[in-house]
Amino acid sequence: MKNKIVICRCEEITEQEIIAVIKQGYTSLDEIKRILRCGMGHCQGRSCQMIIARILSRMTKQPIEKIIFPSSRPPLKPIPIKTLAKYKTTGEHK
Repeated sequence: MKNKIVICRCEEITEQEIIAVIKQGYTSLDEIKRILRCGMGHCQGRSCQMIIARILSRMTKQPIEKIIFPSSRPPLKPIPIKTLAKYKTTGEHK
């Protein structure tokens, strides 16, 4: 049943896939993000990052407080393209 649990809904990454890369030696959230694309979807990790950190903590016996979270990069929240289209190339609002 565990292999059916989807942890990252945006990228459809399962718990089994996360555990597999941890067993391969990828032991940081940043590495897992780069290998599996967890946290690179629409929510930018807001719904899966803490769950993945708990899995990583459990698998590596590392306290969750010691796990380094990847830095956030804007946009933190997806915005519609029409919002950006309202601005000229100078950044002034029409």
